[in-house]
Amino acid sequence: MLTAIKIDNRMNGFLGKPAGGGKRPAVIHLHERYGIVKHTTDLGEKFVAAGYVTIVPDLFSRFTGDREVLAAGDDHCDLDDGEVLKDIDAVVDYLRAIPEVDMSRIAISGVCQTGRQPILMAAKRRYIAAVVMLYGAVYEADWKSHPQRPEPIDKLMEQMSCPMAAVFGELDNLIPLNNIVRMIGVLANAKKSFDARVYADAPHGFLNDTMPGRFRPEQANAAWTQITKFLDAVFSGTHRKDRVVWRFEADSSVDYDFTKMKRWV
Repeated sequence: MLTAIKIDNRMNGFLGKPAGGGKRPAVIHLHERYGIVKHTTDLGEKFVAAGYVTIVPDLFSRFTGDREVLAAGDDHCDLDDGEVLKDIDAVVDYLRAIPEVDMSRIAISGVCQTGRQPILMAAKRRYIAAVVMLYGAVYEADWKSHPQRPEPIDKLMEQMSCPMAAVFGELDNLIPLNNIVRMIGVLANAKKSFDARVYADAPHGFLNDTMPGRFRPEQANAAWTQITKFLDAVFSGTHRKDRVVWRFEADSSVDYDFTKMKRWV
């Protein structure tokens, strides 16, 4: 169960703790472009059920527009790298005050728009032990410099200090397979450990069961198993820091054509 919290007296968020005692790993779970909506908290509760203290911060705390319009996907809130670094630092400070949290085992998960931010944090901060990225981070714009996000995604990936799990769908209308292959090349050349998978017949947002047109139960379950096995391996020490492990699995049609992809609702 997630409980509403206030982080640094300025950011709304949610916190959940697993049952039982002892120190636990923690997951910082970031919302999609809609802000914190039901799917965000649903995934947060799944992380809690998997045994992780989970915190869900609102990275759109500076947004002054209509939240209902934003949640409906009819408005947009850009994120600035410098502000994100400050915000996640504040989230980590909040976690430090929680007795159940093992601060040596902190993961960060980003979805869609916030797929970039876990990679940013792993590049610029050394307190991140694992990154989880769901169908984000490698959009066309991510490979270019932007005033709010000056370092292209490949440069950030080269600086990451921890392994990454990445989840994509074959039918994603925003991320072509070529961008995923490019990502794999960057990570491999930089000797970064990763577990990246492209799921067959799955569109963008296929873990989101609040959007029936997108949701793919079988692929979503497989992706969740991938994520939790990855995190358990990192948190248990099975994922050794002195070894580089590459796992890339993809299932796509020989007739794949990105131009034919559509937006599922």
